[in-house]
Order: sequence, then structure tokens, then C-alpha cells
Amino acid sequence: MDREKKATLVAILEIVTALGLAGFWMLFFTVGLAPENPPACFFAYEHSFPLADLVLAGTLIAAGILTLKRHPGARTVTHACAGALVFLGLLDFSFNMQNGIYALSTESMLSNGFINLWCVGFGLAAALLTLD
Repeated sequence: MDREKKATLVAILEIVTALGLAGFWMLFFTVGLAPENPPACFFAYEHSFPLADLVLAGTLIAAGILTLKRHPGARTVTHACAGALVFLGLLDFSFNMQNGIYALSTESMLSNGFINLWCVGFGLAAALLTLD
């Protein structure tokens, strides 16, 4: 895949990821996206993320738009977002493993596992695909 196609793919996935982050929090606070019997620390942990996640979502949208417009600073913003996504995914993975979130239900394992893998996998891919 050539450099421009990689950049366009990353840009589109940045915007999709941003919408996913915003959508997650909208659902979390409206329909209650939470395990049926979460550990005592679950809500304190989750409630520490909306601000950072929404700033990340805005930055992902900016990175995607800058990339699509071929702005020279787009790669720098993409790399910042990539690092934030990897950190977020690993932090969530660590919390979920230590607190048995994956073991609560198949749904919890699949949904949380997908989110964590997406953050780490796409974060690494975005950084690596935009290296020159």
C-alpha cells in the first residue's frame, strides 16, 4: 500500500475511533454500559476517563481531518493520538485483568477485549503506518 493510501486509511480510522469513543460515553451515561456485578472500584475508575477520552476523540478527529487535507503537521498529531490510544488500551487491559472484568461474562470479555485490542492495535498501526 502506498504512503497516501496508508495515510487516508489511518485518517478514516482515526475519525471512526473518535466517534466510537464519544459513542461509548454517550451510551455509558444513558443506557448504563456497565457489567451486571462490577467490582466496587469500577465506577470510580470509569468516571476518571470521560474528559481525557473526549479530548482524545477531538484530537483524533483533528488528526484525521489534517491528514485528509495533507497538512504537514498531521503526522505529529496522529503520533500523539497513537501514543494516547496505546496507553489507554494498556491501562484498561491492566485494570480489567486485575479486577476480573473479562471474567464477568462473555459479553464483557468480548466488548472490553475488543475495545482494548482496538486501542492498542490501532494505536500501534497508526504510528507505524505513518512513519517515513
